[in-house]
Amino acid sequence: MLNVEEFRTLVVRPTIAGLDMHSQAAENLLVGTAVQESGLRHLIQRGGGPALGLYQMEPATYRDIFDYIERKGQTFINRIFLGAGAQSYERYSMESFRSGRETPMDMTWNLRFATVMARVHYWRVSEPLPDADDIEGLGRYWKQYYNTPQGHGTVDQFVENYQTHVL
Repeated sequence: MLNVEEFRTLVVRPTIAGLDMHSQAAENLLVGTAVQESGLRHLIQRGGGPALGLYQMEPATYRDIFDYIERKGQTFINRIFLGAGAQSYERYSMESFRSGRETPMDMTWNLRFATVMARVHYWRVSEPLPDADDIEGLGRYWKQYYNTPQGHGTVDQFVENYQTHVL
């Protein structure tokens, strides 16, 4: 398992700050999501499923987020690549963005890129984030908007994993 505090301070916090999408609630939600989804150790879904990266995002969700980013336009694309750690975004255009340079597999090795995709996924939800310290509320938010009501994870598992591995 990755060190949770290192993951928080070296990956999650600077990534979402670079996106200008930081709040303590968003940071806690992303750390909790990664701990719940992969235990901060699995980069491919156990049992042969399609999910990838520490956030265990499926390629279909990844493509949906890409379509959302494309609809938002070049300014948003620039913001995404800066958040993902690109030194400069001048070389990125709508064309290069859609060319497939980035693929779902990039979420298995580029932790900042995976964090960008997870944060944008939550960013699209109109429901406000729960309070940063409301771990059960964060778990309900994860269940509703990330794992989905049909998913196998539970709010109780999220809370237990957060309390065990994050606090």
